[in-house]
Amino acid sequence: MGNKNNYYKETKLMHAGRNPDDYFGVVNPPICRTSTILYKDLDAYFDPNTKFRYGRVSNPLSNAFEEAISELEGGFHAITASSGMAAISTTLLSFVKAGDHLLMVDSCYPPTRFFANKQLRAYGVEIEYYDPMIGAGIKDLIRDNTAVIYLESPGSATFEVQDVPAIVKIAKAHDILTIMDNTYSAGVLFRPLEHGVNISVQSAAKYLGGHSDVNLGVAVADTETHYKILKSCAMNLGTCAGAEDLYLSLRGFRTLEMRMNYAQKNMHSILAWFEKRKEVQCLYSPILETNRGYDLWKRDFSGANGVFSVLFRPEYQREDITRFVDSLALFPVGSSWGGYESLIQPQDMKSYRSNWTEEGFFLRFQIGNENSKDLIDDLEQGILNLKA
Repeated sequence: MGNKNNYYKETKLMHAGRNPDDYFGVVNPPICRTSTILYKDLDAYFDPNTKFRYGRVSNPLSNAFEEAISELEGGFHAITASSGMAAISTTLLSFVKAGDHLLMVDSCYPPTRFFANKQLRAYGVEIEYYDPMIGAGIKDLIRDNTAVIYLESPGSATFEVQDVPAIVKIAKAHDILTIMDNTYSAGVLFRPLEHGVNISVQSAAKYLGGHSDVNLGVAVADTETHYKILKSCAMNLGTCAGAEDLYLSLRGFRTLEMRMNYAQKNMHSILAWFEKRKEVQCLYSPILETNRGYDLWKRDFSGANGVFSVLFRPEYQREDITRFVDSLALFPVGSSWGGYESLIQPQDMKSYRSNWTEEGFFLRFQIGNENSKDLIDDLEQGILNLKA
C-alpha cells in the first residue's frame, strides 16, 4: 500500500485494517468466529511473541478493526468491547480506583452518568460534574486525588462544544488522565488524541457501523503505556466484541465519511425548517451560532453529523407532542443515531443534567439518508397535529 501515512483521510478509510495477502487475496478480512486458538507446538505456547492466544483476548478480525480505528484516531492501539457503554465502563475502570476524584462533564451520555453515579460511587470513586463550557476554569475543580477528567464534545443532546485543548493543558500540568467520548465525530470530524487527550472512546453502533445493526464499542489509547493498562483491565473484565459486529463495523469504514457528509447536508435542510417554526423554543446543534461553543466547533471541527435537538415551547404538553410524533411516517421513535434512517428520541433533561431548568418537551432528531424534501413534507403534516 506504500507509505500510508502520506495518504489523505478518505484514502486511509478505504484501506485501514485490510491486508488481502493474509487471506489469499480476499478483499475484506473474513468473519473470525473463534474461542480456541491452537498453537503449532509447546514452544509457541510459551513464546510471549505469539500473536493470537485466545479468541476473547485477540483474533485476526478484532486486531484488524483495532488497527483500523487506531489509524483513524491517530492512536497507539485500541481495545474493542461488546457495546459503546462497555468501552466506556472498561476505560473508566482502567484508570480510577477507590478514593479517586473523577471530573465528569455534565453533558455526558446519560448511561455514562448512570454508571458513574451507581457503580463508580459504589466502588468509592468521588464524582463531580462540571459545566461543559468551563474550559481552563477546570483548574479550580482539581484536587490532590483527581485522577481523570472525562470529556464529551459535542455534548449529548444539547451539543455543547468543549475547549478540549484548554482542558487538556490543565490536565497535563497536574498529571491527570483525560478520556473523551468521540462518538459524535466518529474519528472523522475531530481527533481528540491530536489535541492531547489520552483515551478516545466511541460507540461503533452509531456512524462507524452506520446501519443500526451492530453493538460495538472501542477505546483508542495514545501511548503504549496507557494501552497496556486499558488492555489489562479489558482482559480481566472479559471485555470483548462479537465477530459479526467487528466485521460489519470494519466494512462501515469504507463509506463512513461519505455517509457523514450526506447526513450533515440532509440535517442542514431539516434544521433550517425548524428554525422557522414558532412552535420551537430552542434548537441545539453545534452548527448554530446560538449554540454553546459554536466558536470552538468552528475552530476545532471539520463538520457536523446528522443529529440535533428541539425544545418545544412550554404550552405544548405531552399529548400534543404525542400527536405530532405518532403522525410522522419517516421519523419512528428509536434510542440511537448514526444509522441510515431518521429517528426521534425524547430526552428527559431534568434526569440527565444537574441544573436543567428549561420547561418544554425535548426531542432529539437523527436525520438519515432519506430525501430531505420527503422528510420536510412529513414534518409539515405532523406539525398540523401538534396544533390540533
